[in-house]
Amino acid sequence: MVSITEAMELIHSHVKSVGTEIVPIEAALGRVCAEQLYAQFDLPRFDSSAMDGYAVTMADAGGVISSQPTIYAGDQSDVTVSKGDGVRIMTGAVIPEGAEAVIPVENTEETGNGIRLPDTIKRGANIRKRGEDTAKGDRIVETGEIVTAYTISLLASQGITHIRIFKRPRVTVFATGHELRMHYERIEPHQIYNSNAPMFIARASELGCDTKFTGATADTPESIKAHIASALDADLIVTSGGISVGDADFTLDAFGDLGMEQLFHKVNIKPGKPTTVGRIGKTWIINLPGNPAAAAVNFELFARSIIYRLQGLNAPYIAPISTVSKKDRSIKPGKQTVLIGKFDGEGFEILEKQGPGMVRPFKEADGMIITEANVDRLEKGQPVRMIPLHWNLTAKDAVSLFTG
Repeated sequence: MVSITEAMELIHSHVKSVGTEIVPIEAALGRVCAEQLYAQFDLPRFDSSAMDGYAVTMADAGGVISSQPTIYAGDQSDVTVSKGDGVRIMTGAVIPEGAEAVIPVENTEETGNGIRLPDTIKRGANIRKRGEDTAKGDRIVETGEIVTAYTISLLASQGITHIRIFKRPRVTVFATGHELRMHYERIEPHQIYNSNAPMFIARASELGCDTKFTGATADTPESIKAHIASALDADLIVTSGGISVGDADFTLDAFGDLGMEQLFHKVNIKPGKPTTVGRIGKTWIINLPGNPAAAAVNFELFARSIIYRLQGLNAPYIAPISTVSKKDRSIKPGKQTVLIGKFDGEGFEILEKQGPGMVRPFKEADGMIITEANVDRLEKGQPVRMIPLHWNLTAKDAVSLFTG
């Protein structure tokens, strides 16, 4: 059995990124860039006006100027500015030769003799200098960076049409357990619905994976092996249950018979000790506990870490939010314990009702904390480290996730 920290270290030191592909920048949203990209030219490409106003010389401070025909954004103009002879200019237009500042229209006065300027003019005022946003040769996108709408904006400003990105990890899920039925099946009074498999599929999709569900196995080694064999084209297989010590728990043996090399088996965590991570060839496998909340906890810690590594993120470590406990709470010590709760931007409140076999608490929760084994109580206002569930906060280096 390994600690949470040891399990994380094993995942991050062994799991590597998937392959790459080239796509149009519009199709790259939310994906992970697989190359470093550099600016092809300065941005702005020329000195330009930041305001609608008059391009003038410093020598005209406090004086009256005549104004040449207006220069609009996009105009190619050979106008030259000299003392006493400015030019009306629009936002984004090229600064004409000789101009040393742009005076906003509202700071000028139109007279019968021309345009009166303020007494003081600051050199370079309201002029966007060439390259002040981005200089040619600047690195604008890093390998392992998630492409956002603003990344696409920057790429488009450089005329970049396609980029190389990491492929989406392929995640396959299948269900085990003879007492479970899928939500689209009829059930008998002694049976329950499988909530884990749909959750794994949905969560992996939220995290940016391509997902596939191959159905439910019978509780026989042969059936489980057939499902495993059909899923070995995936980058990650996710299952739950069937890895304890019961007579019908064949899952782990089935993976072993097909050559799985275990990275670790069992984690010293409450809830969720029966968690196994391993690999068959290039396909990673995570067997999670059957209890829904325990499965969710360990998916968030370990499956999410595997997915981040497969995606090629340059910041692949789960990062917590530093906040405070909103209430006093007694905790049974002895193991590192995961507690889920609500976060309102000011503090974290542990949910009163939660347990390894429950389904509803995770729907209500915004995040979870992990208390150290010696912690038996949290006081109101005490600092805690919350792992968010509804957004992905990551770090380039390992960060402590523990409260205590």
